[in-house]
Amino acid sequence: MGKGARAVQCPPAGRLPGALSLGAVLLLLALVLLAGCGSEGRTLSLSGATMGTTWSVQVAQPPESLDPDALLADITRTLAEVNDRMSTYQPDSELSRFNAEDGTGWFEVSPELVGLADKARSVSEQSNGAFDVTVGPLVNLWGFGPEVTADQIPAQADIDAALARVDWRKVETRMAPPALRKAAPDLYVDLSAIAKGHGVDRIADLLAEAGIEHYLAEIGGELRGHGLNAAGEPWRIAIERPDVDRRAVLTVVSLQDRAMATSGDYRNFFELGGRRYSHTIDPATGRPVDHALASVTVLAEHCADADAWATALLVLGPERGRVLADELGLAALFVERVGDEARVSRSRAFEAAAGSGRAARQQ
Repeated sequence: MGKGARAVQCPPAGRLPGALSLGAVLLLLALVLLAGCGSEGRTLSLSGATMGTTWSVQVAQPPESLDPDALLADITRTLAEVNDRMSTYQPDSELSRFNAEDGTGWFEVSPELVGLADKARSVSEQSNGAFDVTVGPLVNLWGFGPEVTADQIPAQADIDAALARVDWRKVETRMAPPALRKAAPDLYVDLSAIAKGHGVDRIADLLAEAGIEHYLAEIGGELRGHGLNAAGEPWRIAIERPDVDRRAVLTVVSLQDRAMATSGDYRNFFELGGRRYSHTIDPATGRPVDHALASVTVLAEHCADADAWATALLVLGPERGRVLADELGLAALFVERVGDEARVSRSRAFEAAAGSGRAARQQ
C-alpha cells in the first residue's frame, strides 16, 4: 500500500543500532519543523528491514535495565516469525505453501495465521468485499505483485479470468486444530494489506511484555503508539499531502494508546497514455480504483485493523467509505483531490477523537 505516515518525534539521545536512513533524516527534519520537542527526555531508537520495507521502534524514557541488543534481537526474531508465516515472497512460508497446495482440503497452519486470516475475513464481510485477500491475481496482472511489471493495460479477457479467481468467501478458517481451506485449488491468498499492521501489533505485544510503557512502533508507515514521547507528550504523526513530486505535511495526528494506518494512491502507481493507475485494485471491477479519494487514515486499537480498514475505505471511495465508517464507528480521515487542492473530511468517530485532543489537527 502507498503509505503517507511519517513519525514526528524527538531525536534519540540513546543508542542507535543500524544506519540512519533517508527516511529517518526526513523524520528529523519534520521534527524541527513541527514537533517542538524539549530536550529533557531520552529516546532509544531501533530499526531494521522487514516485509520489503523498514521497521522502527522508539522507546521513550527506556528503563535503565533495558538491553538494546537483546530487544533488537527479540524484535528481529518476532518479525522473522511473521514473515515465515505470512510472506508471499518467501516460497517456504506457511501462506506460500498453502497457496501452492493444489487441493481443497484443510491445510494445517499456525494459530497466528488463522487468526489473521479470520480478522481479514471479518473486514471483507463488513466492507462487502472491498477488502479481499484473494485479489492477488489482479494485483499481479496489473504489475503490482511479485510476478510481473506492467507495460500495458491488461486485456478485458485477462481481467475477467483473474476476477474468476477472486472471492474472499472461498477462504475458510478453522481454529481447532488451526487450518485454512480454499474452495478452489487455484485460489491465491495475499495478506500484505494487513500483515504489516499485524507485525506492528506483534512488536507492541513484545514491548508490553518487556515492561516498556512509552513507545512508538512502525512498519512501512503503519504505527502504534503507547504512552508518551520523551517530552511527555503524545506521539505526533505527520500525514502527507497526496502529492507525487514532493513531500509535505497535510495534518498531524496525536497517537496515544492506539494504532494508525494510511493507505493512498500516490506512492505506488504507473502511468500510461497520460493516465495514472493505482496499485489499489477494486475487487468488484478488477481494475485500479478510479475516484477522487487520494488517501485514508484509520485509527484503531490494533494496527492490523487500521491497516485493513484503510485499504477497504480507499477502495470504497469518498462517499461510500465515509458512510460505512460512520455506520461502523471507524475513526477515519479522508483526503480527496479537488483540482490541485487536498480536501480533508473526517468520520464522526475521528471528529470525536480530535475533540478529545487525541487525533488530528490541521497545519
